[in-house]
Amino acid sequence: MNILNTPMTPVKFVSFVAIPFVLKLGFIAFFLSPTHASAQGMPSSFADLADELLPSVVNISTTQKVEERTRPRMQPGIPSMPMFPEGSPFNDMFEDFFGHQMPQMQPMPHHNMPATSLGSGFVIDSAKGYIVTNNHVIANADEIKVTLHDDTILPATLIGADDKTDIAVLKVDLSGHKVSDTQFGDSDIMRVGDWVVAIGNPFGLGGTVTAGIISARQRDINSGPYDDYLQTDASINRGNSGGPMFNTKGEVIGINTAIFSPTGGSVGIGFAIPSSLAEPVIKQLIDFGRTKRGWLGVKIQTVTEDIAESLGLAKPAGALVAEVTAGGPARKAGIQAGDVILVFDNKPVREMRQLPRIVAETDIDKATNVIVWRNGKRVTLDVKIGELEKAEDNGLLADNNIIAPTNEAEPKGQSLDLLGLTVAPLNSQTRAMHSIDDAVNGLIILDIDMNSDAAKKGITKGDVIVDINQRNVQSVKQAQSIIAKAKQNGRDKVLLLINNQANITFVAVKLKAPENEKQKAE
Repeated sequence: MNILNTPMTPVKFVSFVAIPFVLKLGFIAFFLSPTHASAQGMPSSFADLADELLPSVVNISTTQKVEERTRPRMQPGIPSMPMFPEGSPFNDMFEDFFGHQMPQMQPMPHHNMPATSLGSGFVIDSAKGYIVTNNHVIANADEIKVTLHDDTILPATLIGADDKTDIAVLKVDLSGHKVSDTQFGDSDIMRVGDWVVAIGNPFGLGGTVTAGIISARQRDINSGPYDDYLQTDASINRGNSGGPMFNTKGEVIGINTAIFSPTGGSVGIGFAIPSSLAEPVIKQLIDFGRTKRGWLGVKIQTVTEDIAESLGLAKPAGALVAEVTAGGPARKAGIQAGDVILVFDNKPVREMRQLPRIVAETDIDKATNVIVWRNGKRVTLDVKIGELEKAEDNGLLADNNIIAPTNEAEPKGQSLDLLGLTVAPLNSQTRAMHSIDDAVNGLIILDIDMNSDAAKKGITKGDVIVDINQRNVQSVKQAQSIIAKAKQNGRDKVLLLINNQANITFVAVKLKAPENEKQKAE
């Protein structure tokens, strides 16, 4: 998949399951949809709505000074070198041929060439001059200009931007100009099939109106931690990024941000940030010039069917805590690795990706309840929410404490037959050899049966088993005892907490049948 940022910027590649390309629009259009739950028939015309909304939508252009070297100037009588695409065999051939002439070439001085991009935006407060757009439309811009519906061009200043949600707020002096304010609607009540309208600046063609329906909700396109996009078939293209998606009442229920496209043009799959996510961010950018998000201080992962079974959960739900940040709110509240967060601030966490947004939207310093699944039962804890941005500034989200190598011998491994693993307790030598932080404790994997379920799940040599079935393991004997007990209790899987340097993750691993059981089966 590809996500193309602003129309004049390079393509940014982003993974997207089972989809060829996702273009992060430096363009996009607006969609329209009703703000009530009842279905509506297609309007006979969008003309009245378009007349009302067009003055609220603006075109945005940016300029960025890029230092470039012009093509060298040749001495008189020396032919200029033909230009071929980079990597072309002809390019190499001509470089060799003309190479002896290069010392005679007179290079032109560096100069600044403007790199421009186009996007869209919409007015939310004409009295104060606030305009909303996408962050990627104005990112790294030296100059931002806004073109109104009557073709008036005005300079704009950046109030604040957030790259996590791709939202930016601009300020423009709109006094004396005929513009109208937009109003936000409730994106949470939008239904698949509701009509939406988009107005934007596709390919620099300002004031373009398109219409379609909501095709899907809660789309995750792997563009950020809070992905929750509305999908539409309204035609959106380059230059529509940052434009609003309207419902049939003329309320903004989304900000157009990306399209899926194998060609760069509209194929009827576009994505918009829902207004319910955008509004709090916009307010914070206006109030503080930046975001202030809630912070819990955990690394989480999806609860799969295998993991749910190994933990005794009736079905996959919640967010599995893989790691708890030292000094963070979760650690102070007693949240542990292996807990499954089922409820946060009285809001059910039905799947892992819901938790980051719920936490981010929780007020900083608020004391709230967290319900976790631990050791086969629900446990209620109280946590005081921290601030994500302060945690980032204070370096609480990363730890690079790696110990120096020593001459201590590598330990001799022992087998965990039912897992197909050979493991050993950590010592200074294995820590140094595998760059394992001295804060990590457990059993290092020295060898693995490639036919085992552990190998199929991506576990490999050098990984560290921190927990087995949510119990810390410091010795091979302890690990063997936990596995044997699980087998006696009729479990065919155990839950391993694996530290693999890049990540700490839980993996549910099937137990191998002992050799005597295999023989009986035969």
